Amino acid sequence: MVYSSIFAKLKIVKIDRRNLLECINIFLFVQNMSAKSQKNHRRHLSGVFLLNKPLGVSSNAALQKVRWLYNAQKAGHTGALDPLASGLLPICLGEATKFSHYLLDSNKRYLTTIQLGHSTTTGDVEGDVLHEQAVPELTREKIEAVLAQFTGDILQIPPMYSALKKDGRPLYELARKGIEIDRPARPIHILAIQLIEFTQNSIALDVTCSKGTYIRVLGEDIAKALGTQGHLTYLHRIQTGHFELIPTYTIEYLESLTHAERDALLLQPYAPVDHFLKIQAPEGRAEFFSRGMESNIDHPAEAEVLVFDGEKCLGLAEISDKKRLIPKRVLNL
Repeated sequence: MVYSSIFAKLKIVKIDRRNLLECINIFLFVQNMSAKSQKNHRRHLSGVFLLNKPLGVSSNAALQKVRWLYNAQKAGHTGALDPLASGLLPICLGEATKFSHYLLDSNKRYLTTIQLGHSTTTGDVEGDVLHEQAVPELTREKIEAVLAQFTGDILQIPPMYSALKKDGRPLYELARKGIEIDRPARPIHILAIQLIEFTQNSIALDVTCSKGTYIRVLGEDIAKALGTQGHLTYLHRIQTGHFELIPTYTIEYLESLTHAERDALLLQPYAPVDHFLKIQAPEGRAEFFSRGMESNIDHPAEAEVLVFDGEKCLGLAEISDKKRLIPKRVLNL
């Protein structure tokens, strides 16, 4: 069946054993060259696009769509959003991926709504009802008193429906089979929780938190502290690090633009670390820096600096206490 499929694609009607292997090799060669040709036509494009990810789309699917629209050789996102979450998903293209981990490690800000009265297996609207409990009478003062308990350094137990791994297997695979294992609590930091509005069975919050925070778990824990159960019905990220959501930057908007118009929306490749100290490469040493070679520099020690040659960013470096400029991440722009 496999051979028949191959031959059909090659439009070969008659074949014998002598040219069987040759035909297969030709087919694989053509397929490989086609893939290489397609890849070679992708652009060496670098920059950051601040995507407003829609509901119902995985972060990887959104990433691949943006990469395809830009026809970029390389792309990566900076912190996944669940399909049922929307909002800011910075997409790093090309050389910008060298700085993506700085955004992965940065603080995030979310708008979220907690439905009170019952919890679900997944902590959001996708799961089945798990526990039900009547909602006590709520007041702004009572809610804000509870929210204060969750501000600052706290411990949080990761959910079973997560991408964390146990013995190489994602926890969500175990959860789908009805298996639950012990998960150690992890330290997180909640910078701020603001109560936006509330009804007798829901509360809307503005949450700023550290990396590794599960808003679904936070919602469940807040509901329990209020004397009931809860799950998320809405989760929308509005900030990652120093990047803020631009609502109009959707996939549909990108699709409506020309290549030139899309390129104009890209931030500089070093945008994730644009707040770092910027210095000029020592005179005559720019090319050496781009080769990854150290140089002497008359400058106080710095853990991380952006190095420029005029207006061109060469990359990220450390300045040692011995006044040596040590390249850490060299950009190929």
